[in-house]
Amino acid sequence: MQSFNTLESTRSTVSVSAIFMRHVYQWMTVGLGVTALVSYGIASSMAALQFMNNMAVMIVLVLAQIGLVVALSAAIHKFSAAMATGLFLLYSALTGAMLSSIFVVYPIGSIANAFLTTTGTFLAMSVYGTVTKRDLSGLGSFLFMGLIGICIAMLVNIFLASTMLDFVISCAGVLIFTGLTAYDTQKIRQFGANAPLGDATAIRRGAILGALTLYLDFINLFLMLLRFFGGNRD
Repeated sequence: MQSFNTLESTRSTVSVSAIFMRHVYQWMTVGLGVTALVSYGIASSMAALQFMNNMAVMIVLVLAQIGLVVALSAAIHKFSAAMATGLFLLYSALTGAMLSSIFVVYPIGSIANAFLTTTGTFLAMSVYGTVTKRDLSGLGSFLFMGLIGICIAMLVNIFLASTMLDFVISCAGVLIFTGLTAYDTQKIRQFGANAPLGDATAIRRGAILGALTLYLDFINLFLMLLRFFGGNRD
């Protein structure tokens, strides 16, 4: 009887986690869709591109993105489900505006190849983070330190403009965001196992926060891979 109860409990946990993760992936996909539509829409308009090609506008967008990420990460428990969703979609739209220039800088073929490779890599690592029995929490600390290192290196390279350093940053970035995809998937899935299915607001908040985390992994992995696929620019 005890063994049967344990089995039922395990099945229940897996079911709750699966339902929660479905919500996470759904909202992540919506966010990516909004980003793609806004990015392509702006790139298709010369007036919009000229508006975006303004330092003041770019600074405002960057600060707004940072503010939204901080708000969603630190205070999402204070928001209604609609507010949390709206802020996530707003962040996705702002990211699309920021990324609109890639359609000018890189050939469409390079963008498509980078996107397909990112999608394949993301799916593979997300599946690994789901099925692996290995605890990836220790890997998370290592990857976070690597992420800080990349940020510092990118700031330094603004002044050095070193092609070699840029290549190293790209390689390290691909490895770090690939690892973060698996780590974050496992962490979000574990969180989802304890999600209160009876509380729709809590489920939406948690799903939005999880979607934001995986969305950031996907976008950053895409940008790192685009550096490789866009090596030969038109």
